[in-house]
Amino acid sequence: MRDFKKLEECLGYRFRDKALILEALTHKSYKGHKNNERLEFLGDAVLDLVVGEYLFHKFPGINEGKLSKMRASLVNEEGFKKLSLKLNLGKYLLLSPAEEHNKGREKPSLLSNAFEALMGAIYLETGLDKVKEITHKLLEEVYPKIDMESIFKDYKTTLQEFTQEHFGVIPEYKLISAKGPDHKKEFEMAVFIDDKEIARAVGKSKKATHQKVAKIALDRFKKENISI
Repeated sequence: MRDFKKLEECLGYRFRDKALILEALTHKSYKGHKNNERLEFLGDAVLDLVVGEYLFHKFPGINEGKLSKMRASLVNEEGFKKLSLKLNLGKYLLLSPAEEHNKGREKPSLLSNAFEALMGAIYLETGLDKVKEITHKLLEEVYPKIDMESIFKDYKTTLQEFTQEHFGVIPEYKLISAKGPDHKKEFEMAVFIDDKEIARAVGKSKKATHQKVAKIALDRFKKENISI
């Protein structure tokens, strides 16, 4: 059994069932233990509620639309990667030799999934209150200034609102190419407005590439002095 004592100290939580923490940190590439995909599924739902409640109480004057945007900026791969780095979670992942070779311990998707799985495991063992305590503490540490400006990076939504207001249409995203092996794929995406290509970007996941190309498009409109 691996030693997760340091991680448990960082969490402020000691697992009674060590098989649960082992499962939460086992990537599907690793053979010999149950992988963390089911716990990730559970943790995703739990964190959606926990972060939503955190924002609800922290910002009593903000409307539902802005709260949803803030939650979307925290409850995603990039947001959970930041929380996982605070716990040094990559150090504890159980990976196959191939995934280890491909720098799996640094991959945002693996770190994010492991964080979700870990919170799912804590929820199973002890319920919602401990997940809230750990998550809220991490959010305060990672985002000392938490407001719309500092965390809101949902460029895709911002672009859609902008194009609807200025052009009366919504952006269309097209996958140009997907290259490389499954463990190291790169996606090239373009965004079109009224059938005109506005920007292109390459990223390691479709979701991340959507955000990247939307940001490039928004930057272009800024340079052309169209208010966003």
